[in-house]
Amino acid sequence: MSPTTASPATPRRLTSQDFRTLGLSALGGALEFYDFIIFVFFATVIGGLFFPPDMPDWLKLIQTFGIFAAGYLVRPIGGIVLAHFGDKFGRKRVFAFSILLMALSTLGMAAMPTYASIGIAAPVLLILMRILQGAAIGGEVPGAWTFVAEHVPFRRVGFACGFLCSGLTLGILLGSFIATIINSVFTPEDVAAYAWRIPFFLGGIFGLVAVYLRRWLQETPIFAEMKESRSLTHELPLKAVLRDYPRGVIISMLLTWILSAGIVVTTLMTATFLQKLYGYTAQQSLAATSFGTLFLIFGTAAAGAIIDRTGSGKFFVFSSIFFAAATFAFYTYSAVSLTVLFVLYAIMGLAVGMVGGVPYVMVRAFPARVRFTGLSFSYNVSYAIFGGLTPLAVASLLPVNPMAHAYYLLFIAALAFVLGLYLMAKGDSVEAEVGIEELTDRLAQKA
Repeated sequence: MSPTTASPATPRRLTSQDFRTLGLSALGGALEFYDFIIFVFFATVIGGLFFPPDMPDWLKLIQTFGIFAAGYLVRPIGGIVLAHFGDKFGRKRVFAFSILLMALSTLGMAAMPTYASIGIAAPVLLILMRILQGAAIGGEVPGAWTFVAEHVPFRRVGFACGFLCSGLTLGILLGSFIATIINSVFTPEDVAAYAWRIPFFLGGIFGLVAVYLRRWLQETPIFAEMKESRSLTHELPLKAVLRDYPRGVIISMLLTWILSAGIVVTTLMTATFLQKLYGYTAQQSLAATSFGTLFLIFGTAAAGAIIDRTGSGKFFVFSSIFFAAATFAFYTYSAVSLTVLFVLYAIMGLAVGMVGGVPYVMVRAFPARVRFTGLSFSYNVSYAIFGGLTPLAVASLLPVNPMAHAYYLLFIAALAFVLGLYLMAKGDSVEAEVGIEELTDRLAQKA
């Protein structure tokens, strides 16, 4: 149902309680993403500490990134399991558990003995901690989107989800910032000796603080009503999702592809591109990436607010055109000068903010009784596939065409445009109401 026809009444404004819910949810998401991503910034150091000293450096790096990738591969399993309990026993419990699991596993990394102390057990324990991190992040993102969407008014769902995406992006920026400080303050010898543990320790402590703060969150009114009326699903939620909502799964997986490609290429891979393809130094590249990520934070929140007003179809049609123009211009002209680089990165950051509109469609593609599971399955499976394959595909195509990354993003923009046209035509049959009006309407029907 489109936002223009969802409810004739004027929706209430967000209250202080709503903003507290959004703030605590976004803060927890930022810290959890920080914990998950900080590993990659110290991959070289970790490789030297957790593998045999006589192992070739290239093999150490491959195995270290393999451990990093293990966190992505386990996300679907962890996400589906946590979502199952979220649909059965409550959003709040799983929402709190996911960040506790992330905090404890990150603290485990901070305190872990190296290969010199315990031998082969060191990389084994490192893999175990990374698997626990992957399971936690697999439940956090879809759980957070479900949680905030079921707390706010219908015509504020887009802003709530976009604001949450800003929090997740802030976690990536925070990881980059802390890594830069550690490498600036400490010598390479000190980093290898002990300082690499500091960002993991900080992440774990901050995570425990977020666990405490999330105690003040309330269960979503929609789940509370379903529990009271005994209308929770009595079968395996995943079975119901795959049987009854295949179109929602397909659309959500395609939207996750757009989200993962936009973030992975423009945020995580571009610092390397700027050094290897455009001739910038490592410091200039990281500074530009951080600057662009800052605008991405604003872009995702703005996207959520806009999609509330325009509806998903129009939003993706027009934002995909902006995305295509901004990304192609960036990768075409960013080598002109450092000033041009920063300006174009800011514009591209705003354009990539389009991904802040993705969860608006996804939370509406599944009814409340299986929403967490539907979101988690679609998001995590798609992210594991496309988030994992995107770097490989782009890196493999670069020798063929030095603008392969730009053309890949043009394809992503075309996919978003086509999905926008589809949602304009068929959105009413894909998207249902979500938000506190969903509860109001159900209670009215019972009366």
